[in-house]
Amino acid sequence: MRIVIDPDASEPPYEQVRRQIASQAADGVLGPGTRIPTVRALAEDLGLAVNTVAKAYRALETEGVVETLGRRGTFIRSSVLTEDVARAAGDAADAYVGELRRLGLARTEAVRLVEDRWP
Repeated sequence: MRIVIDPDASEPPYEQVRRQIASQAADGVLGPGTRIPTVRALAEDLGLAVNTVAKAYRALETEGVVETLGRRGTFIRSSVLTEDVARAAGDAADAYVGELRRLGLARTEAVRLVEDRWP
């Protein structure tokens, strides 16, 4: 992820951060599931106040561009969840659950296996 802040721009820094992340997500530079830096890390990298970056992240979350999953971090959301995609994902989940039950794994282990493999 590349963000450049222009201190001479009329656009406030938080909006520059928000716009650039949203643009990179829309262009596919930041694909669905991509973890973006923590608020503190990005603020430090850009030389901005933590509250400035936090404001940008809140706006991105409100717009549905990112989702924050607690301590796991903030991630780029999937752009569109169509009925076909939801149905296919549900079918894949059903197959996964069925296979792991057949293997005798517990739910917590199945979830851990997915989380360990998610980028």
